Amino acid sequence: MYSVTVREHVMIAHSIKGEAFGPAQKLHGATYVVDVCFVRPELDENDIVVDIGLATDVVKETLGIINFSNLDEHPEFRGRRSTTEAVAKWIFSRIADAIRCGKLGPSAKGIAHLKITLHESHVASAAYEADLVAT
Repeated sequence: MYSVTVREHVMIAHSIKGEAFGPAQKLHGATYVVDVCFVRPELDENDIVVDIGLATDVVKETLGIINFSNLDEHPEFRGRRSTTEAVAKWIFSRIADAIRCGKLGPSAKGIAHLKITLHESHVASAAYEADLVAT
């Protein structure tokens, strides 16, 4: 398998309801370093996994939807816990949709797997990954 990873960051505020979250139940900020890993079994006709420029643009556009937002008030997260894992899954869904819609170019249809990793700090991260279903 071949892979290309694009890195960006996003700054959000949120609170996470539930005793399991201790002090994170209070409103707090987070800056996530976000890695989006595109995986495919074979390179495309240009010997690449994905156009890195298009991938970077789509990742920035996706993160721009929530950047500098309080996720407690954001319509995309209304009524849901915005755990790091849940935010990773939300990013995954948006990037997968962008691939299906052709925003990463026609050769991106060959991408078979995506992994989204959100680094909360230098010692902790959470991720969501899955195979993409061909359409």
